[in-house]
Amino acid sequence: MFNRTRSLQITAALASISLLAGCGLLSDDSKDAEKKITVGTTSAPTTLDPAAAWDGSWELYRNVYQTLLAFPTGSAKPQPDAAQNCEFTDSANESYRCTLRKGLKFSNGEALDAKAVKHSLDRIRTIGSKVGPKDLFGSLDRIETPDAQTVVFHLKTPDATFPFVLGSPAASLVAPGAYPADKIREDGKVTGSGPYVLESYKEGSEAVLTGNASYNGFANRRNDGVTIRYYADAGQMISALKAKEIDATYRGLSAAQVRELQDPAAHSQGVQVVENVGSEIRYLVFNPKDDPNVAKPAVRQAIAQVIDRGMLVSKVYQGTAEPLYSMVPKGVVGHKTPFYDKYGQADVAKAKKILKDAGITQTVELTFWYTTDRYGASTADEFTEIKRQLDESGLFKVTLRGQPWKAFQEGYKSGQYPVFGRGWFPDFPDPDNFIAPFVGKENAVGTPYEPAQILTDLLPKSRREGDRAAGIPQFEQAQQIFAEDVRLLPLWQGKLYVAAREDIAGAERALDPQTVFQMWELYRKTSW
Repeated sequence: MFNRTRSLQITAALASISLLAGCGLLSDDSKDAEKKITVGTTSAPTTLDPAAAWDGSWELYRNVYQTLLAFPTGSAKPQPDAAQNCEFTDSANESYRCTLRKGLKFSNGEALDAKAVKHSLDRIRTIGSKVGPKDLFGSLDRIETPDAQTVVFHLKTPDATFPFVLGSPAASLVAPGAYPADKIREDGKVTGSGPYVLESYKEGSEAVLTGNASYNGFANRRNDGVTIRYYADAGQMISALKAKEIDATYRGLSAAQVRELQDPAAHSQGVQVVENVGSEIRYLVFNPKDDPNVAKPAVRQAIAQVIDRGMLVSKVYQGTAEPLYSMVPKGVVGHKTPFYDKYGQADVAKAKKILKDAGITQTVELTFWYTTDRYGASTADEFTEIKRQLDESGLFKVTLRGQPWKAFQEGYKSGQYPVFGRGWFPDFPDPDNFIAPFVGKENAVGTPYEPAQILTDLLPKSRREGDRAAGIPQFEQAQQIFAEDVRLLPLWQGKLYVAAREDIAGAERALDPQTVFQMWELYRKTSW
């Protein structure tokens, strides 16, 4: 999924920068409309069914579906949500038991019991969507339901990260009567048990959420409902914020737009910006099967040697991101800088030698693909800068191709792109989530990558460690292998910004440790 460096515990520490001084007063007798919030985003769901999305759709899921565990703001470890409690029942971390809260119901009145949990998670694996979260459940063998309130997860191998998976929107719980066991629900509706009910939905346009009166979980809803408006263009979204047509934004702001909103000249427009320091990363993916040039390690290594991350971040992201030299970002347990250790600063002469030593003397022609509507308005500028750097080296000639997210996603999952850009928002706050999703025959980027040492030794060893810091040596070794193979090339990690009207509070708590937006934290101030 997914703007930020994180503390050792990867807490969602947020610093609010108010851009409007002064005070005012709203009536304590606010009308119902004033208790509702309107939020804008450029990240529209690709589907409403959790079995078929491993992307920004999670923003909506977290607010309308419930999970057994969750990550309240400030928590680095999963806490109970639909579950009353969960724990490993063996020392090997192979059997995980959850006891559900009593009396839970879905919005259609169905009971949220152990059988419903089993149905929800089994269908993810049964359906096996290429763009769904099934790979996150790779360690799961079977689910047992000894009684209506108890669920036991039997794992194939020890996996101390399994509770983190259950705390992510990948494990969203759905009503068995409304979601077929073997196919995706496609009627444009949601039947969940989360803090909100999806009252209406217009694809690519709007989602209207109302408070779920029967919700029983960790969230403390501070508003009566939220309307989410989806924008194809971040400029339109900012204009809507300034015009008071929406109350807050998340996802999609370019560096220039952030700087504009942070400028004191914006004071009169009544806007505040909340800066979240966290762990989103951006990277290039190389698909050796799609292009003979990309199949050559020397080509990938030479690209790693040419790209100047500092220049990229300075020109395109203007202080809202920083260079990244590892798949595990700074601030996350196990972070190292293997790409810097191996390649150092950008150096065309070294890149030329890498190619020459491999017998490559002709200009290497490549096509780079990126999505035009998923990661914000700066993505096109980012790839233009990457192309400039590679072309000016004289070693490469790059052609750029942009695609809307749905088409882009289908393209990379079917192996159509030799080189493409992706962003990653953590599924859960653990270093495993920056390594494991990118390896294996089937992985999050759709390009089989099977480094034996990582798959059969390093990841299994790290997952035996209940104390996640104890797995640091394995994650460090894995990152060294990534730097040698250059199947993925990390570029930068950045910050996530929430812009909101000055009378909106709670934005500093609205992003959980997965940087998923918790709409229930937003509310309209009665005074400021």
